[in-house]
Amino acid sequence: MEEQREAAAGATSAADSTNCEINERWVDRNVVVSVSGVVDMLTAPQLEQAIRAGLAKEPAGLVVDFSAVEFLASAGMGILVAIHDEITSDVKFCVVAEGPATSRPLKLLGIADIIPLYASVDEALAALSA
Repeated sequence: MEEQREAAAGATSAADSTNCEINERWVDRNVVVSVSGVVDMLTAPQLEQAIRAGLAKEPAGLVVDFSAVEFLASAGMGILVAIHDEITSDVKFCVVAEGPATSRPLKLLGIADIIPLYASVDEALAALSA
């Protein structure tokens, strides 16, 4: 019984160590969903929910900002592809990803070929406004 409690406590602390914070802000008619921490199979549903909540407000553009993401798993990348496939042509969509934890996997898997990547939120917003 004691071993089970210790195992459960270990699982809880492991889950707690997977931090992911998501914030939404608006710049003109563009929604910026900023993510920090780890995007994996445990936190990807939070990301999807935040993106869908922003899209429900009918923005002209959507920027997913991964600048502060330390680890991006396939679950998070799958969310981006699903959103890309579902989004209407009325909404421009791009991702901010710079560095080996984010832009590298997006480029290696070919996601950067279908969703534009930018190095900063300012660059992404400028591209959406163009």
